Amino acid sequence: MADRYRAPLDDIRFVLDKMIKFDQLTKIDAFKATTPDLVNQVLQTAAKFAEEVVAPLNQPGDRQGVRLENGVVLMPDGFADCYHKYVEAGWASVNGDTDYGGQGLPWTISIALNEIWQSANMSLANAWMLTQGAVEAIQMHGTPQQKTTYLPNLISGKWSGTMNLTEPNAGSDVGALKTKAVPEEGAWRITGTKIFITHGDQDMSENIIHLVLARTPGAPEGSKGISLFIVPKFNVDGSGKIGQRNDLRVVSLEHKLGHMASPTAVMSYGDNEGAIGFLLGKENQGMACMFTMMNNARLNVAVQGLAIAERSYQAARQWAMERIQGNDISGKSKSKVTIIQHPDVRRMLMDMRSQTEAIRALCYSVAEAIDLAQKHPDQELREHYRGYLELMTPIAKAWSTDQGFDIASTGVQVHGGMGYIEETGAAQYLRDARITMIYEGTNGIQALDLVRRKLPKEITATNRLFEAMEKTTEDMISNGDPSLITTARELQTSIKALRKATEWMRQTILAEPEIAASGATQYCRMFGYIAAGWLLGKGALQAVSSANNQSFSNRKKISAQFFAEQHLPSAAALLGPITTAGKTTLTLINEEV
Repeated sequence: MADRYRAPLDDIRFVLDKMIKFDQLTKIDAFKATTPDLVNQVLQTAAKFAEEVVAPLNQPGDRQGVRLENGVVLMPDGFADCYHKYVEAGWASVNGDTDYGGQGLPWTISIALNEIWQSANMSLANAWMLTQGAVEAIQMHGTPQQKTTYLPNLISGKWSGTMNLTEPNAGSDVGALKTKAVPEEGAWRITGTKIFITHGDQDMSENIIHLVLARTPGAPEGSKGISLFIVPKFNVDGSGKIGQRNDLRVVSLEHKLGHMASPTAVMSYGDNEGAIGFLLGKENQGMACMFTMMNNARLNVAVQGLAIAERSYQAARQWAMERIQGNDISGKSKSKVTIIQHPDVRRMLMDMRSQTEAIRALCYSVAEAIDLAQKHPDQELREHYRGYLELMTPIAKAWSTDQGFDIASTGVQVHGGMGYIEETGAAQYLRDARITMIYEGTNGIQALDLVRRKLPKEITATNRLFEAMEKTTEDMISNGDPSLITTARELQTSIKALRKATEWMRQTILAEPEIAASGATQYCRMFGYIAAGWLLGKGALQAVSSANNQSFSNRKKISAQFFAEQHLPSAAALLGPITTAGKTTLTLINEEV
């Protein structure tokens, strides 16, 4: 059976039109050109390109993998050609600044496109995702000259970008890094080793612009003494013309669980005289600059969780509709039936579908907040959406990728024994999904960021969100639809539990930070489930209120109700584990752990 991908345009448009109200975004001057007709055209064209050009390379690329030959990383067959077609079609420049050749479309549309690219071929789309982050960092922190030199070719996709943080002894503890930067005649000489560098080299783009964290002479210890540098693979003059190869190389490629077609490199900078780099932002403020790129990447990684969930669901549903096995449990038919007729398989598929829709709603709501926080003319509303963005980014990254992996695992289960072998593609999705829970900040770190930084800082944003959740449940009950009422009742119970958990966490993180940290992951998971359930309920209400397509409306109601009944009770029940985890965790000695 061929694994076919079809972009879920109806579901994407539903979120854009009914859940986040994209038409309101287009009333802002910066996005007035983004008309409904334009959005439809962009999404339909992207779907065709993804389905016909990008997706067919996914399984062959996974099987062939990447290789390092004579210091050059070679991508699987067809990847370079696909990359060039992507660039030529203008897909790389969709949300880029118009001053540097971009099209200026909202982040919300870019995220929708990223979902499609990542579902089609995550290994290839990684290159496009990282370049977006490099553009953001240079756009935000670069000098006018740096912007002129690098942004046009990065935005066009002619050049690609990478993020260089991790070192052998500096992973999540970035402050322990050893890479050095020494000033030299208007530039810096970079020496050191970086590991786990996604697309650290490839044979697709003309040049690669590495953003490298390093420590300057006399810099303070820890993360406060880190600076960020632009280090191109090929040196570039002021006009953007490519010159000689810089003093950097790929030492080796990592042998990984998944993402076989995405090169993960060990990079060496400065084997000879030192790689030439240029300070991005201010000295010793590299982490602040890098977080611009990382926050961008964290939402995009959340979208990877969504993308792998959608691809896994489509493959599982397709298999279940074609695989004949077993008898009809109802006894209505004496013939063998497809496995989609079996109740437990239908349950698994329904679970995959409802959770995928929930992840989509959550990710797109965060993307919308980026656009509104940056471009809304009202300062008070910009601040409102900035708070939502800050609060929800770690939740979106952690929860979406946790669920994406679980959904991919369920996809293997639906396939049965055929899911455990590579032929169907289900195993690849599970393998590819696992890294999303680790890179761009592990999900445990996202949880700590949420409880240590975001909750104490974003009190207003959190309270406003809870009020919005409660208002939605009231509106659902007032509608009178039985399915909406059922969903609303489950939401009300879970929101009350989330309020209690939040209050406990706010108090405990100040008084007993270790106790609070022990429950951080469970709290983040609880928040994710309930926020996603709220968004599904909000969508179901909109579907009922404007039901042009009764079948589609019913589907959204069913998804919301299934999610509420199957997941919200267990989410609310996390209140106990959140508040009690530290009491036992911290009393255990190492041997007992």
